[in-house]
Amino acid sequence: MPYKRILLKLSGEALMGDRQYGIDPKRLAEYAQEIKEVVDKGVEVAIVIGGGNIFRGVAGASNGMDRVQGDHMGMLATVINGLALQSALEDADIPTRLQSAIQINEVAEPFIRRKAMRHLEKGRVVIFSGGTGNPYFTTDSAAVLRAIEINADVILKGTRVDGIYTSDPEKNKDAVKFNSITFEDVLKKGLKVMDTTAFTLSQENNLPIIVFDMNTKGNLLKLIEGEKIGTKVNI
Repeated sequence: MPYKRILLKLSGEALMGDRQYGIDPKRLAEYAQEIKEVVDKGVEVAIVIGGGNIFRGVAGASNGMDRVQGDHMGMLATVINGLALQSALEDADIPTRLQSAIQINEVAEPFIRRKAMRHLEKGRVVIFSGGTGNPYFTTDSAAVLRAIEINADVILKGTRVDGIYTSDPEKNKDAVKFNSITFEDVLKKGLKVMDTTAFTLSQENNLPIIVFDMNTKGNLLKLIEGEKIGTKVNI
């Protein structure tokens, strides 16, 4: 296996399935099975999930809400998604721990780096919720930060698109896919992989990112086994 420990980043919108908002239990169950296949191979899995299917702080701020207040609401949305994903994983007989950057001791452990790493070593899937615990930082930033903290080998960003393109492939049929690309070229071309803070942090720590289609069955396992799926970003 090329990767021993991974950080899987999922957007909140990924949990909607075909719905307009909220959580699709069928999509959750599908993701749980994909993750189980990887865990059964002995790979240590940590997950960061967004909250855009429930609430976005930026969207709230654009409608007149205080940005800090909105971002804290978004953090709570990621905890809701984390609880839903934890339930789906445990239904698939995968041991999990949910950790939160904001203290909600009744439903999640506080984020403690050494504890998270110990859970991973014991074969438990660790779900990091609550973002970074700070407003003005996205869950992309939280994903990169946690990946660095737990010494993950790679960040796997699961999306509904099968990689990074020259432009949005859902809007431009002539968009060309990159099989691999450097951090520098992503910045030069202005490609949207992650927000700038997250992307720069990943670049500075030489942490590769692979953007792939999470909704295609078997893709996650193929990646773990070394197949060239999606687009890899590295130095």
